[in-house]
Amino acid sequence: MSKILIIDDEQDILDLLSYNLKREGYSILTAKDGLKGKELVDSSNPDLIILDLMLPEIDGLALCRILRSDPKTAAIPILMLTAKGEELDKVIGLEMGADDYVTKPFSVREIVARLKALLRRAKSEGATKDSYSFGSLSIDMSTHEVNVKDKKVTLSPLEFRLLKFFVTHLDRVYSRDQLLDRVWGDDAYVEPRTVDVHVRRLREKIEPEGALIKTVRGVGYRFSPDKKGEDF
Repeated sequence: MSKILIIDDEQDILDLLSYNLKREGYSILTAKDGLKGKELVDSSNPDLIILDLMLPEIDGLALCRILRSDPKTAAIPILMLTAKGEELDKVIGLEMGADDYVTKPFSVREIVARLKALLRRAKSEGATKDSYSFGSLSIDMSTHEVNVKDKKVTLSPLEFRLLKFFVTHLDRVYSRDQLLDRVWGDDAYVEPRTVDVHVRRLREKIEPEGALIKTVRGVGYRFSPDKKGEDF
Protein backbone atom coordinates (compact mmCIF):
# COMPACT_ATOMS: atom_id res chain seq x y z
CA MET A 1 0.00 0.00 0.00
CA SER A 2 1.53 3.31 -1.08
CA LYS A 3 1.73 6.04 1.54
CA ILE A 4 0.63 9.52 0.42
CA LEU A 5 1.36 12.67 2.40
CA ILE A 6 -0.96 15.61 1.69
CA ILE A 7 0.26 19.03 2.81
CA ASP A 8 -2.40 21.74 2.46
CA ASP A 9 -3.72 24.42 4.81
CA GLU A 10 -7.33 24.03 3.61
CA GLN A 11 -9.17 21.43 5.67
CA ASP A 12 -11.73 20.90 2.90
CA ILE A 13 -8.95 19.93 0.51
CA LEU A 14 -7.41 17.57 3.07
CA ASP A 15 -10.78 15.93 3.74
CA LEU A 16 -11.66 15.62 0.04
CA LEU A 17 -8.34 14.10 -0.98
CA SER A 18 -8.03 11.89 2.11
CA TYR A 19 -11.47 10.38 1.62
CA ASN A 20 -11.05 9.68 -2.07
CA LEU A 21 -7.46 8.45 -1.94
CA LYS A 22 -8.28 6.08 0.92
CA ARG A 23 -11.04 4.67 -1.30
CA GLU A 24 -8.34 4.07 -3.93
CA GLY A 25 -6.42 1.99 -1.40
CA TYR A 26 -3.74 4.46 -0.33
CA SER A 27 -2.52 5.11 3.19
CA ILE A 28 -2.92 8.82 3.92
CA LEU A 29 -1.07 11.29 6.14
CA THR A 30 -1.96 14.99 6.33
CA ALA A 31 -0.38 18.23 7.46
CA LYS A 32 -1.71 21.80 7.43
CA ASP A 33 1.60 23.65 7.31
CA GLY A 34 5.04 23.18 5.83
CA LEU A 35 6.82 22.64 9.14
CA LYS A 36 4.52 19.79 10.19
CA GLY A 37 4.75 18.43 6.67
CA LYS A 38 8.54 18.31 6.86
CA GLU A 39 8.34 16.50 10.21
CA LEU A 40 6.00 13.89 8.73
CA VAL A 41 8.26 13.40 5.72
CA ASP A 42 11.19 12.70 8.04
CA SER A 43 9.26 10.37 10.33
CA SER A 44 7.08 8.47 7.87
CA ASN A 45 9.02 8.37 4.57
CA PRO A 46 5.98 8.70 2.25
CA ASP A 47 5.93 7.27 -1.28
CA LEU A 48 4.52 10.50 -2.73
CA ILE A 49 3.78 14.04 -1.52
CA ILE A 50 0.88 16.24 -2.61
CA LEU A 51 2.16 19.71 -1.76
CA ASP A 52 0.25 22.99 -1.77
CA LEU A 53 2.13 26.04 -3.04
CA MET A 54 0.80 28.49 -0.43
CA LEU A 55 1.44 27.21 3.10
CA PRO A 56 2.06 28.74 6.55
CA GLU A 57 5.36 28.25 8.40
CA ILE A 58 7.24 26.93 5.35
CA ASP A 59 5.70 27.59 1.92
CA GLY A 60 5.46 24.89 -0.72
CA LEU A 61 8.32 26.15 -2.86
CA ALA A 62 10.71 26.37 0.07
CA LEU A 63 9.70 22.93 1.34
CA CYS A 64 10.13 21.44 -2.12
CA ARG A 65 13.63 22.92 -2.32
CA ILE A 66 14.48 21.56 1.15
CA LEU A 67 13.28 18.06 0.26
CA ARG A 68 15.17 18.00 -3.03
CA SER A 69 18.40 19.10 -1.36
CA ASP A 70 18.33 16.20 1.12
CA PRO A 71 19.49 12.84 -0.32
CA LYS A 72 17.08 11.04 2.04
CA THR A 73 14.02 12.75 0.51
CA ALA A 74 15.25 13.82 -2.94
CA ALA A 75 13.69 10.85 -4.75
CA ILE A 76 10.15 11.21 -3.34
CA PRO A 77 7.75 12.23 -6.15
CA ILE A 78 6.08 15.60 -5.52
CA LEU A 79 2.75 16.68 -7.01
CA MET A 80 2.36 20.41 -6.41
CA LEU A 81 -0.96 22.22 -6.03
CA THR A 82 -1.29 25.86 -7.01
CA ALA A 83 -4.34 28.09 -6.78
CA LYS A 84 -2.94 30.82 -8.98
CA GLY A 85 -2.82 29.01 -12.29
CA GLU A 86 -0.15 31.35 -13.61
CA GLU A 87 2.59 30.02 -15.86
CA LEU A 88 5.29 31.59 -13.68
CA ASP A 89 4.13 29.68 -10.61
CA LYS A 90 4.13 26.40 -12.51
CA VAL A 91 7.62 26.98 -13.86
CA ILE A 92 8.97 28.00 -10.46
CA GLY A 93 7.43 24.89 -8.92
CA LEU A 94 9.15 22.70 -11.50
CA GLU A 95 12.41 24.57 -10.99
CA MET A 96 12.25 23.82 -7.26
CA GLY A 97 11.95 20.12 -8.08
CA ALA A 98 8.23 19.28 -8.31
CA ASP A 99 7.54 16.36 -10.66
CA ASP A 100 4.10 17.58 -11.73
CA TYR A 101 1.54 20.22 -10.80
CA VAL A 102 -2.24 20.63 -10.65
CA THR A 103 -4.04 23.96 -10.67
CA LYS A 104 -6.93 24.52 -8.25
CA PRO A 105 -9.81 23.94 -8.63
CA PHE A 106 -9.08 20.37 -9.69
CA SER A 107 -11.03 17.16 -10.13
CA VAL A 108 -10.29 14.22 -7.87
CA ARG A 109 -10.03 11.99 -10.94
CA GLU A 110 -7.24 14.19 -12.27
CA ILE A 111 -5.35 14.01 -8.98
CA VAL A 112 -5.70 10.22 -8.87
CA ALA A 113 -4.55 9.86 -12.47
CA ARG A 114 -1.49 12.01 -11.93
CA LEU A 115 -0.34 10.44 -8.68
CA LYS A 116 -0.82 6.96 -10.16
CA ALA A 117 1.37 8.00 -13.08
CA LEU A 118 4.04 9.39 -10.75
CA LEU A 119 4.02 6.28 -8.55
CA ARG A 120 4.09 3.99 -11.57
CA ARG A 121 7.05 5.80 -13.09
CA ALA A 122 8.89 5.82 -9.75
CA LYS A 123 8.31 2.10 -9.35
CA SER A 124 9.34 1.32 -12.91
CA GLU A 125 12.78 2.90 -12.53
CA GLY A 126 14.24 -0.47 -13.34
CA ALA A 127 17.68 -1.17 -11.99
CA THR A 128 20.31 -2.16 -14.52
CA LYS A 129 23.97 -3.11 -14.23
CA ASP A 130 25.03 -0.40 -16.66
CA SER A 131 27.17 2.53 -15.64
CA TYR A 132 28.24 5.49 -17.74
CA SER A 133 31.07 7.96 -17.52
CA PHE A 134 31.56 11.21 -19.41
CA GLY A 135 34.48 13.31 -18.21
CA SER A 136 33.91 14.01 -14.53
CA LEU A 137 30.30 12.76 -14.75
CA SER A 138 29.47 9.19 -13.74
CA ILE A 139 26.06 7.53 -13.61
CA ASP A 140 25.28 4.22 -11.92
CA MET A 141 21.95 2.96 -13.27
CA SER A 142 21.57 0.25 -10.63
CA THR A 143 21.80 2.63 -7.67
CA HIS A 144 20.58 5.80 -9.43
CA GLU A 145 23.74 7.46 -8.15
CA VAL A 146 25.19 10.39 -10.08
CA ASN A 147 28.59 11.87 -9.32
CA VAL A 148 30.48 14.84 -10.68
CA LYS A 149 34.14 15.19 -9.75
CA ASP A 150 33.61 12.32 -7.27
CA LYS A 151 30.91 14.29 -5.46
CA LYS A 152 27.37 12.94 -5.29
CA VAL A 153 24.75 14.94 -7.17
CA THR A 154 21.15 14.75 -5.97
CA LEU A 155 18.64 14.53 -8.82
CA SER A 156 14.87 14.30 -8.64
CA PRO A 157 13.32 11.13 -10.12
CA LEU A 158 12.33 13.03 -13.24
CA GLU A 159 15.77 14.59 -13.64
CA PHE A 160 17.35 11.14 -13.36
CA ARG A 161 14.97 9.73 -15.98
CA LEU A 162 15.86 12.59 -18.29
CA LEU A 163 19.60 12.07 -17.80
CA LYS A 164 19.18 8.30 -18.23
CA PHE A 165 17.35 8.83 -21.50
CA PHE A 166 20.02 11.21 -22.79
CA VAL A 167 22.98 8.95 -21.96
CA THR A 168 21.31 5.93 -23.53
CA HIS A 169 20.53 7.83 -26.74
CA LEU A 170 23.80 9.52 -27.54
CA ASP A 171 24.07 12.08 -30.36
CA ARG A 172 20.43 11.74 -31.36
CA VAL A 173 18.31 14.87 -31.54
CA TYR A 174 14.94 14.79 -29.78
CA SER A 175 12.27 17.45 -29.92
CA ARG A 176 10.54 18.66 -26.76
CA ASP A 177 7.42 16.69 -27.68
CA GLN A 178 9.47 13.54 -28.19
CA LEU A 179 11.14 13.99 -24.81
CA LEU A 180 7.76 14.54 -23.18
CA ASP A 181 6.56 11.30 -24.73
CA ARG A 182 9.68 9.25 -23.96
CA VAL A 183 10.55 10.61 -20.51
CA TRP A 184 7.34 12.02 -19.05
CA GLY A 185 5.14 9.38 -20.69
CA ASP A 186 1.59 9.25 -21.95
CA ASP A 187 0.23 10.22 -18.55
CA ALA A 188 2.05 13.55 -18.45
CA TYR A 189 -0.06 16.71 -18.21
CA VAL A 190 2.67 19.17 -19.03
CA GLU A 191 3.64 21.62 -21.73
CA PRO A 192 6.74 21.54 -23.96
CA ARG A 193 8.25 24.42 -21.97
CA THR A 194 8.51 22.02 -19.05
CA VAL A 195 11.31 20.26 -20.90
CA ASP A 196 13.35 23.47 -21.03
CA VAL A 197 12.97 23.95 -17.28
CA HIS A 198 14.20 20.46 -16.45
CA VAL A 199 17.03 20.52 -18.97
CA ARG A 200 18.26 23.79 -17.46
CA ARG A 201 18.13 22.35 -13.93
CA LEU A 202 19.90 19.18 -15.04
CA ARG A 203 22.67 21.14 -16.77
CA GLU A 204 23.24 23.20 -13.63
CA LYS A 205 23.43 20.14 -11.40
CA ILE A 206 25.95 18.24 -13.50
CA GLU A 207 28.27 21.19 -14.17
CA PRO A 208 30.91 21.31 -15.58
CA GLU A 209 29.50 18.52 -17.75
CA GLY A 210 26.24 20.36 -18.39
CA ALA A 211 27.57 21.27 -21.83
CA LEU A 212 27.09 17.63 -22.81
CA ILE A 213 23.39 18.43 -23.18
CA LYS A 214 23.24 20.53 -26.30
CA THR A 215 20.44 22.69 -27.63
CA VAL A 216 19.62 22.13 -31.28
CA ARG A 217 17.96 25.42 -32.08
CA GLY A 218 14.47 25.12 -33.46
CA VAL A 219 14.44 21.37 -32.89
CA GLY A 220 15.21 20.23 -29.33
CA TYR A 221 18.13 18.63 -27.50
CA ARG A 222 20.85 16.05 -27.94
CA PHE A 223 23.39 14.52 -25.56
CA SER A 224 26.86 14.45 -27.05
CA PRO A 225 30.12 13.26 -25.44
CA ASP A 226 31.84 16.03 -27.42
CA LYS A 227 30.92 18.94 -25.16
CA LYS A 228 33.30 21.22 -27.06
CA GLY A 229 31.01 21.29 -30.03
CA GLU A 230 28.78 24.34 -30.34
CA ASP A 231 24.99 24.27 -30.28
CA PHE A 232 23.42 24.65 -33.66
